[in-house]
Amino acid sequence: MKYLIVGLGNIGPEYRDTRHNMGFRVLDAFAKASNLVFQTARYGDVARVSLKGRELVLLKPSTYMNLSGNAVRYWLQQEKIPLDRLLVVVDDLALPVGALRLKGKGSDAGHNGLKNIAELLGTQDYARLRVGIGSDFPRGRQIEFVLGRFSEEDERILSERIPLAVDAVKSFVLAGLALTMNQYNKK
Repeated sequence: MKYLIVGLGNIGPEYRDTRHNMGFRVLDAFAKASNLVFQTARYGDVARVSLKGRELVLLKPSTYMNLSGNAVRYWLQQEKIPLDRLLVVVDDLALPVGALRLKGKGSDAGHNGLKNIAELLGTQDYARLRVGIGSDFPRGRQIEFVLGRFSEEDERILSERIPLAVDAVKSFVLAGLALTMNQYNKK
């Protein structure tokens, strides 16, 4: 069984530690804990790992956030992975810093990366793990906020929560969507 785990973010050093790169951060933490190295491939950086007989393809798209659907569609087709084995890890303004919400489908909630994925896949019926980045910004300053960096306090919270997000990804693969939602959406 193969799974495609996609972490959304923007490439380049200027975006590296921004709130919008939460998906990249979770996949980087997964790779570090598993001693994996990402290799540059078509439409992104890819790492592969076997987890109890299941093959995971970890993808950090190089298409920039708003065009993430190109990479997701390509890798699903290339690896012949069905939609029910796709998990997209994404930042979420509507959740407090570090909060996790796993859903099997849903709207893009104004997130341009998710919007592009849904457009190119022709459906919103794919799993996504939303990681909260908070919403403490003045009206009209959303773009500056998501492309900004976390405070020291937020980084302290994330140092505990990102490993939990990695565990949620592993649980999605090993235990399935429903059990993982029940376990991690409460934490």
